[in-house]
Amino acid sequence: MRIATDAVAAVAGELQALRAGVASLDNATGHKNMQQLIQLRWFAVVGQVATILVVHYGFGIRLPLDNMLQVLTCLALFNMVSLLRSRTHRRVTNGELFLALLVDVATLTAQLYLSGGATNPFVFLYLLQVILGAVLLKAWSTWTIVVITSLCFAGLALFSRPLALPLDHDRGLWSPYIQGMLVCFALNAALLVIFITRISRNLRARDARLADLRQRASEEEHIVRMGLLASGAAHELGTPLATLAVILGDWRRLPHFSSDPELLTEVAEMELQIQRCKSIVSGILLSAGEARGESSEETTVSTFLDDLVQEWRTTRPVEEFDYDNRFGHDLPMVSDSALKQMICNVLDNALEASPHWLRLEAAHDADDLTITVTDAGPGFLPAILKEFGKPYQSSKGRPGGGLGLFLVANVARTLGGRVAARNRPEGGAIVTVTLPLAAIVLEEEEGDDAEIAGAEPIATAKP
Repeated sequence: MRIATDAVAAVAGELQALRAGVASLDNATGHKNMQQLIQLRWFAVVGQVATILVVHYGFGIRLPLDNMLQVLTCLALFNMVSLLRSRTHRRVTNGELFLALLVDVATLTAQLYLSGGATNPFVFLYLLQVILGAVLLKAWSTWTIVVITSLCFAGLALFSRPLALPLDHDRGLWSPYIQGMLVCFALNAALLVIFITRISRNLRARDARLADLRQRASEEEHIVRMGLLASGAAHELGTPLATLAVILGDWRRLPHFSSDPELLTEVAEMELQIQRCKSIVSGILLSAGEARGESSEETTVSTFLDDLVQEWRTTRPVEEFDYDNRFGHDLPMVSDSALKQMICNVLDNALEASPHWLRLEAAHDADDLTITVTDAGPGFLPAILKEFGKPYQSSKGRPGGGLGLFLVANVARTLGGRVAARNRPEGGAIVTVTLPLAAIVLEEEEGDDAEIAGAEPIATAKP
């Protein structure tokens, strides 16, 4: 709950990005499907050329080659334009897919008109266009394709000239018409299996991505609600904490407290903890009233980590705490309470599981800051590891448990990072937080002297 309100401002931007991501998924899927149609059209061009030549020269059935090849040339040119457009425009709408299928239907109709119309066995290729429309298009577009292909079929039956084929259906596979129907059936089946499988894979990938984005949006909204509740609770807690501070101050001055060193030590400890609570409440209220980064300050990565560890160590009852800062060359960075509280939350969870020993290791890994927290506790249950980062996944057995690491995972994600967890073979758990330095590090600026001397820029931390 401590870091909830610090993440609210960042979450608001993330929610907007998630909604934009949901909208862009349909465009990305449409682009992939358009590429499948372009590939299918190249198959159609090659297949039609081969079929026309075989029928004209192999079977001796006279066809208007010039006109049919002109239609194929137009189809190839349209496909080249579509290919060039797909490389420069990633956004493909339902209307563009609909237009592409209409061009395919028009080309098929022209070829059938020139080669026998409704008597051509390849007339059943209309079914391929209808099925592609049913998979790719919205409902109104699909029904429009059905109506148009039906009208084209009827028009071919009324206005085209039939092929001069012998009525020898009784010859079975030796009949040219039956052979044409067999080739048409095999072609339809093969193309449907190949391209419908690919298109379905695109649609399944889109649906899976949409489900993931909706889950993320739900989690982000959950954080926003928690932040609002935390802000309200902070307002309510301010008065009783101030009252307790006054009472403890009065107790310190009472004779039977001031004369008893043990009681005086306990009062001092209580005052320290109340002061810590007031600091947390003040931080929550400040975060609720400011956008992320307004209360940030400039420091360096190593200084930030050292100060954080020092503060955490003095305010928690940890018996043994190993700290290894191996970041190396220091870099200037922006420190804010969300980042600080995220790391403290990981340490708090580890401390609860392993109060006797903890280890924090910081390292500079390529372009990332890697923070690894190791404990000697019982480790994570397999079910919790599987759902790591999801809310209310906890083995602590109390209401509201499991929110700490959920908030940590979401804050890390808003920074472009990630959180991973695993169990140690010898017992205990390891939680690794990876944050891109680009999200937290300031660009180093060379001073005038450095520019003159050609020296490397030096990042200076503010105290």
